[in-house]
Amino acid sequence: MSCFETLKAKGYRMTAERRAILEILHSTDGHITADRIYHQVRAKFPKANKSTVYRTLELLKGLNLVAETNLGGNSVCYHHIEQSHHHHLVCQKCGRVYDVDAAVFAPLQELLIKKYQFVPDIRHLAIFGYCPKCQG
Repeated sequence: MSCFETLKAKGYRMTAERRAILEILHSTDGHITADRIYHQVRAKFPKANKSTVYRTLELLKGLNLVAETNLGGNSVCYHHIEQSHHHHLVCQKCGRVYDVDAAVFAPLQELLIKKYQFVPDIRHLAIFGYCPKCQG
């Protein structure tokens, strides 16, 4: 089911602004901040406001249609959930971000379940540290 169908099935209206936000998320390779989304929406709909973008992102996140990740800095980033599941290693010194396949964390998830009977929600994770260039 597409995002548009999911929203409709859950009883949400497909406003022009919501459609624009979804189109931006679908067309963006990688991650995008809410602020960048807002500026792109404003280019099409000058009367749109930031709260509409933030409310829509929260709605989409709650429906598991977008993932939210803090990659450092002052804002979080979003990406459409239909993009591949992946995680990130973020260098705290130079800011480089490495994408990591979700399968890398499967053993951690199994260990947490087995040892602690805790089922982690590991859908989109960022781990901070130092890249090879910045170590030392």
